[in-house]
Amino acid sequence: MKKKVAIIGTNGLPAKYGGFETLVNYITLNLNNDHNLIVYCSKTSQENQLNEFNRSKLVYLPFKANGWQSLIYDAVSIFHALLKFDVLIILGSSGVIAFPFKIFFNKKKIIFNIGGIEWQKVRGTKFLAKIEVPLKKLFEKICVSFSDIVVADNKVIYDYVANNYNSECVLAEYGGDHAKFISISENKSEKYPFIKNQYDISVSRAQEDMNIHVLLEAYKNIPERNLVIISNWEITEYGKNLKNEFKGRFKNIHLLDAIYDIDELNMLRSNASIYLHSHSLCGTAPSLVEAMFIGLPVICFDVDTNRATTEEKSLYFNNAASLSALLKEIDQNEIDKLGKRMKEIADRRYYWGRITEIYKNLIQ
Repeated sequence: MKKKVAIIGTNGLPAKYGGFETLVNYITLNLNNDHNLIVYCSKTSQENQLNEFNRSKLVYLPFKANGWQSLIYDAVSIFHALLKFDVLIILGSSGVIAFPFKIFFNKKKIIFNIGGIEWQKVRGTKFLAKIEVPLKKLFEKICVSFSDIVVADNKVIYDYVANNYNSECVLAEYGGDHAKFISISENKSEKYPFIKNQYDISVSRAQEDMNIHVLLEAYKNIPERNLVIISNWEITEYGKNLKNEFKGRFKNIHLLDAIYDIDELNMLRSNASIYLHSHSLCGTAPSLVEAMFIGLPVICFDVDTNRATTEEKSLYFNNAASLSALLKEIDQNEIDKLGKRMKEIADRRYYWGRITEIYKNLIQ
């Protein structure tokens, strides 16, 4: 018998905002024959409202999926889903205030994707951190306690949940097989002159824990290597300051604004010599597994989660000096081997058929 499964915690479908949305796209695409799927969507994020997508019903709410309104958006979604549907897949902890109402709906199943260890991602002042850290820890505890199953997207997060909570936890990462190799076209080489030469590339949000500053400090001292960074520079003071400091100052450093055309993004990634993954506060980053699936040689910021994603088979740096030294020492033979190692891992682990099968088994 088909179950009614609600998916909560994203901007909705069609997917165009990030990792969670891409996950929802492939859950609905691959599991719509097995269950009746319902996806909650933000009216403020979807230009054209559809009744269905991937043969899944879309329910729209008049709240933003990000910022402070996400607390209302997710909570209202959870309340509504508890009344109407059998299984709730909740992505992230924004709807924390609604989780305790699960006690009135014991027959309903909550599958909670923890998303990450959020209390480690405090980006405000030290004063605010004294409030934010314990509050996020409390939110995390509430969400885990009232969930039937917790999903972790990285082995490090899986171990964290297993060691800190008496809850069933399942490891389910992200797929990268939607990222395709695309060759350089002539009109693109006119738009991006740097692609006529070798270049290294990085894609990330303009946040301090993405360590863009480390990449820039390293490459300004390696003029023989070209660096391309794609980011949404204008969303933070951190990003604005870096763009003002580095854009146009160094001939080998190219700063591009965020690119949402997936073919264009894949073209730029596909033809890079090295992919630099500089995130330090993430689980299994979608951008990392996409780069691995394309077959790019990947060099990562040295944290446990990145080591887990790459099975300790990448190369790692922790500051500008160590990255500079690594780039000066590496030769083309090692770069080629690195790309093959990353592709082998991605082919074995990071494809959507495997990931969505995990969710299918959890729904049962």
